[in-house]
Amino acid sequence: MADPKGFLNHGREVAQTRPVGERVKDWNEVYVPGSLLPIISKQASRCMDCGIPFCHNGCPLGNLIPEWNDYAYREDWSAASERLHATNNFPEFTGRLCPAPCEAACVLGINQPAVTIKNVEVSIIDKAWDANDVKPQAPERLSGKTVAVIGSGPAGLAAAQQLTRAGHTVAVYERADRIGGLLRYGIPEFKMEKRHINRRIEQMRAEGTKFRTGVEIGRDIDAAKLRRRYDAVVIAAGSTTARDLPVPGRELKGIYQAMEYLPLANKVQEGDYVTTPVSAEGKHVVVIGGGDTGADCVGTAHRQGAASVTQLEIMPKPGEDRAPHQPWPTFPMLYKVTSAHEEGGERVYAVNTTHFEGDEDGNVQFLHLVEVEFIEGKLTPKPGTERKIPAQLVTLAMGFTGTDRENGLVDQFGLELDERGNVARDGEFQTNVPGVFVAGDAGRGQSLIVWAIAEGRSAARGVDRFLTGASDLPAPIRPTDRALTV
Repeated sequence: MADPKGFLNHGREVAQTRPVGERVKDWNEVYVPGSLLPIISKQASRCMDCGIPFCHNGCPLGNLIPEWNDYAYREDWSAASERLHATNNFPEFTGRLCPAPCEAACVLGINQPAVTIKNVEVSIIDKAWDANDVKPQAPERLSGKTVAVIGSGPAGLAAAQQLTRAGHTVAVYERADRIGGLLRYGIPEFKMEKRHINRRIEQMRAEGTKFRTGVEIGRDIDAAKLRRRYDAVVIAAGSTTARDLPVPGRELKGIYQAMEYLPLANKVQEGDYVTTPVSAEGKHVVVIGGGDTGADCVGTAHRQGAASVTQLEIMPKPGEDRAPHQPWPTFPMLYKVTSAHEEGGERVYAVNTTHFEGDEDGNVQFLHLVEVEFIEGKLTPKPGTERKIPAQLVTLAMGFTGTDRENGLVDQFGLELDERGNVARDGEFQTNVPGVFVAGDAGRGQSLIVWAIAEGRSAARGVDRFLTGASDLPAPIRPTDRALTV
């Protein structure tokens, strides 16, 4: 174990962020480069060797957290990286983007601030890359079987890497012009610089995975024809149908889905545009939706020079401490201040948008809202609380309702859907169509990156068993598993 008295001798310290005035002027990651290494061994020593590591239950990947905490404490970075990669294909992604349900389940967190598991994780993998410890793992022999993976988000990439390493010939199809899915175009550069994706893609290419960009299955290639071409197919197309806001004025110009707005900013960083076609510069921006995607819109608007930024959330403001009905080790709903919120703007809770108001040219100018409260389990408007706020750019970040039905993929395969609009699957992640599997948000519904990677790894085992009759690949979760919540 790490230092037996580590949690008594050291308090929690997290990664240091760059000054707000500096970081809003660029798109680099918000953290001070190298600020973790001087403190991370002490932070890893706070891991308690608690006997029953509930962090394993909080993490769907089953990450061996106490083991790599111990190696990080001893500064055996190579061993730490090996333990980290034993359960997680892409720890540099989760270490930056995952909301860390493992920390919510940390035993130390019962009465002290939890171990900084995410920070230890990202320190280990960054050290591994710097030391050239992350090598391609090409298969010893090929199986002669072929697999198509539809979608290159974390679920698709995890499935592809596992299946390639198992000896199958894998091709990943991505409808966008670059690999990465929402990692590429949904996550702003200031949360994760895209160089982290690029070097993983190069590792996967060296292992033998093929990538096909700019190809949408269902439109560019008939799904049924794809099935005949490959021995198996993995659908990892995500849950990309955005929830809309059908209120008067929705048709006004200047109102966008978050996934219409955020990718354009990322394309500027990729060099596709000099300036974004949809900019917040000088505008009063309203973000509808209080989750992480909404926060991404807030941070993006700051960097584009918005006159003001207001984030609206229909639910009441969460507390700063665990509520009694959300006991340890469940993942609690807490008031969270992200780096984007540190940079400014206003957050308004328990409000609902009633309608938009535009100018004579059809551009949105104001958003009308009303305060709401729960009465007998229903959100009810509070009389006399109606007001309007300036809104010249509005982004809708209210989540997603299911996988894309418009491109024909679901119908061409003949896939059955569950009651939530997700692609139905059995215990092996196989759909009603033999040889067609589904992983990630397309089957689970909107979820976290760590669940997407776990789904990709588990579906890969199902595919491997289908192709060969047996599999040694790990399957950390079942399709029916859910997060540790109340």
